[in-house]
Amino acid sequence: MRAMTRFALLAVLAAALLVAPAASAAVTELGALPQGTTGSCPQDPCEALTRATAYQAKVGPDRTLYRVPAGGRVVAWSVALGDPSADQVRGFNGAFGQPQAALVILRPGASVRHRVVRKGPMTDLTPWLGRTAQFPLSRSLPVREGDLIAVTVPTWAPIMRLAEPGTTSWRASRPAAECRDVTTQRAMLGRRTTADFSCLYRTVRLTYSASFVPYPRR
Repeated sequence: MRAMTRFALLAVLAAALLVAPAASAAVTELGALPQGTTGSCPQDPCEALTRATAYQAKVGPDRTLYRVPAGGRVVAWSVALGDPSADQVRGFNGAFGQPQAALVILRPGASVRHRVVRKGPMTDLTPWLGRTAQFPLSRSLPVREGDLIAVTVPTWAPIMRLAEPGTTSWRASRPAAECRDVTTQRAMLGRRTTADFSCLYRTVRLTYSASFVPYPRR
């Protein structure tokens, strides 16, 4: 990570810690990725997350990797992007537009109906294809215990790690009857704040994570 990015992240962390009285607060990476994990592109076919809001439901037996453990703030997020070939990039851009994504916070409701309660800024991923990038949030996102860390992708993003065990799964904001429709826009954008995450997909790890700072205990 470049020095300027590290400096920016430290500044955001410092601001986040000022929200509560001074006390020690460790930064936790929710959904931390194993070393070397990236989206699977440029393999052929290159698969990418398209036009949906999504979150990792389970990695192996663990259902808590992307669930907020306590009240606090999310101060940054990261993606480990696959490295699609020039032809693959042209194909995706032609079909969906430039690659973009934003971090969002979901509040679980009944069954798999979830509500967006916080949104980070939309980020252009083009300069970061084939790289792991961390994006400090100029305004940290307050979260509470049980919230879910998710991503909104209105276009496409090569953040799918394929051929994971069958116990690894993720959910998308698509109707149950349309799980194979990856072209209709289902991302939670604008005033669309609630959706049924009925579509469960297996054997894929979404390669994103979030930096979380808990509120100090009194």
